[in-house]
Amino acid sequence: MEIRELTYQELQNYISELNEKPFRAKQIWEWLWKKPVASFDEMSNLSKAVRQKLSQSFEMPQMRIAQEQRSKDGTIKIVFQLHDNQAVEGVLIPSRKRTTACISSQVGCALACTFCATGKLKLRRNLSISEIFMQVFLLDQLSQKEHGTSLSNIVLMGMGEPLANYDKVLAAIDRMTSAEGLGISPRRITLSTSGIAEKIRQLADDDFKANLAISLHTADSEKRSQLMPINKSNPLPVLADSLKYFHRKTGKRITFEYLMLRDFNDQIEDAKKLAEFCKAVPCKINLIEFNPTGDELFKKSKMHQMLGFQEFMESKNLIVNIRTSKGGDIDAACGQLANKVRN
Repeated sequence: MEIRELTYQELQNYISELNEKPFRAKQIWEWLWKKPVASFDEMSNLSKAVRQKLSQSFEMPQMRIAQEQRSKDGTIKIVFQLHDNQAVEGVLIPSRKRTTACISSQVGCALACTFCATGKLKLRRNLSISEIFMQVFLLDQLSQKEHGTSLSNIVLMGMGEPLANYDKVLAAIDRMTSAEGLGISPRRITLSTSGIAEKIRQLADDDFKANLAISLHTADSEKRSQLMPINKSNPLPVLADSLKYFHRKTGKRITFEYLMLRDFNDQIEDAKKLAEFCKAVPCKINLIEFNPTGDELFKKSKMHQMLGFQEFMESKNLIVNIRTSKGGDIDAACGQLANKVRN
């Protein structure tokens, strides 16, 4: 069993079975999550006997940075190689005021959104708690090396649907935010989902502390089903009800991610439908410049069209930001680089 899959209580129980002092559990926990080590031998404040017992009882599989692509805008795209030779992507995105890590939750994805390169990989497996967590740790190290500063924000917007790996994702976020872990404020973490209504309600019931973003991309039901097959099982009215429930229980503002696709969802009629949908909950909207995936199915909207869309939405007293694409000179679209590595 992988030791980082244990809860703190399970680790305490194990230490008790060894007849070791209870404080050993805290020492081990900090080695695992505060200053993540690559082997049990690195746990220098434990006796050799305890380290041997740990290595006999548990595994500590490693992941490593297998490939980097660097953009002229400073974005660094990473391929992480996992212990079973699967690959996932992470991205380090610097800006004037912050350094953001974009991380993955699954190897591939089952949702098959038509605009997304990850869907072409299909779903291979969920990531473990440590595989989600270690992306953050390794990207934080890279941020300190490249920019002399720790990560300011983390977004689960990489490969996979986070809510389809619910338990592992929430456990990993718990380790990131814990004082015994990385101590990152939940307000600096955003989970992005394509909209699994049942799981959004579960987040509310579980008192989710981080931010929630919805990959919406259109408020036209027929168009959304074309883009995102999940809309058939989680249609817009059902999604809206789950978001109302989430806001009612948490008080949190929702972020809607809206990928601007030329002549598909960037007309004023589309903006009117989006403005109507946004009445469901207090929200802000990110209009995102599209990074082509290479199949030419969609093209990015022209900037004047994005600006007109933004102006209309702002006329409805909505908070709207335009997010220009990063890493356009590299394999920027999510899943592109991992696809190439596998091929």
